[in-house]
Amino acid sequence: MGKKVVSLFSGAGGLDKGFEQAGFDIIWANEYDPSIWETFEYNFPNTHLDKRNIRNVPSFDIPDCIGIIGGPPCQSWSEAGALRGINDERGKLFYEFIRILRDKKPLFFLAENVEGMLAQRHFDALFNIKKLFKESGYNLSFRLINANNYNVPQDRKRVIFVGYRSDLNLTFKFPEMQNYKPVLKDAIWDLQNSAIPAKEKNYTNGNKCKIPNHEYMIGGFSTIFMSRNRVRAWDEPSFTIQAGGRHAPIHPQAPKMNFIEQNKREFVKGQEHLYRRLSLRECARIQTFPDNFIFKYSNLVNGYKMVGNAVPVNMAYLLASEIMKDLKPKFHNLKQEEKILVNH
Repeated sequence: MGKKVVSLFSGAGGLDKGFEQAGFDIIWANEYDPSIWETFEYNFPNTHLDKRNIRNVPSFDIPDCIGIIGGPPCQSWSEAGALRGINDERGKLFYEFIRILRDKKPLFFLAENVEGMLAQRHFDALFNIKKLFKESGYNLSFRLINANNYNVPQDRKRVIFVGYRSDLNLTFKFPEMQNYKPVLKDAIWDLQNSAIPAKEKNYTNGNKCKIPNHEYMIGGFSTIFMSRNRVRAWDEPSFTIQAGGRHAPIHPQAPKMNFIEQNKREFVKGQEHLYRRLSLRECARIQTFPDNFIFKYSNLVNGYKMVGNAVPVNMAYLLASEIMKDLKPKFHNLKQEEKILVNH
């Protein structure tokens, strides 16, 4: 059985990369979005990628494992969405995660989601999900965390669920917050003079990027974008990296935007040339992907989507390392570990 982990709703694999760095083997992953497949397969050549809709994947098709990880799609919970929550078809995908968890009965699971699911209007749905996790036979730990406290140079609040199978008599404790909170200068200072604009209609420059993916989306800025300051300074953490490239934060070389009136800002006059969106590679650095993690796309829209939807790698690594530390005594040799699994 080794330290085999199954990944659901894998996206580009930020969570997977963090678990891999912590010593787990991602043996099987599921991702339904075809625009992500090439990126995932390139960066995880040893992982079997199942491309079906998760609703159509019977549990017996999924290999035995010691852990299940994933971030069921968050659009239905997101504060930016229609806040339909669990009644949204995408919200219901959380139940698919629980179905597979109940059928496979691994030693642990980790699920990640957006802060929006804590909204009062989702109280019943969230209560129900926690109840289902517990009824599935797991000791549940649950917390809203900011990735900036976990070695990630951005403010990014996410809800994390971790469960240990109840017969292990363990409860996951979230790692201590890091003393040093990284900032933009730590992540992207060396990239500031080498970014290139996307081609017309935001098509990629491909191999013309001397640094892979170091290209930025072009085009105007919406009134919604211009309603807030979108610039963080070098000595601050980034704003949250979002899935839409048009809403990528502005590079810290620019001065902070001027306040005009409520819900209206403007670029500092005479400095307009300094205002560009962060490049895809800069966003990936802020999401703590290593530089050898290459995003594959023909249009930058898909690139930003993959980077923005990902779990920051460093945060995933710290959570995974804590799980590894807790479980190591439980599977110090293969036979004992298989015995634990066979008993279920």
